[in-house]
Amino acid sequence: MVLSDRGYDHDKYRRLVWDLGVKPLIARRGTQLGSGLGIQRWVGERAFAHLHWFRRLRIRWEIRDDIHEAFLTRGCALICWRRLKNHSAIEA
Repeated sequence: MVLSDRGYDHDKYRRLVWDLGVKPLIARRGTQLGSGLGIQRWVGERAFAHLHWFRRLRIRWEIRDDIHEAFLTRGCALICWRRLKNHSAIEA
């Protein structure tokens, strides 16, 4: 499933996503604000913001995909570890 804002409300984008076998959830232009997609999109945007804490992920310096993916995995692991560490410190 792909969540997107009104900027991608075009049949061309919907078709591209469907051709990949993914269901598009794209807000329609001209409809009232509050489609409900913003709450779910915010989680994804927040995740990208957290990954931008890491300089090597903010600007892709790596040419090889496997090296970039390794840094991405490491960044995700560090983000999860920090959140779990802070969460357990709050409960204690």
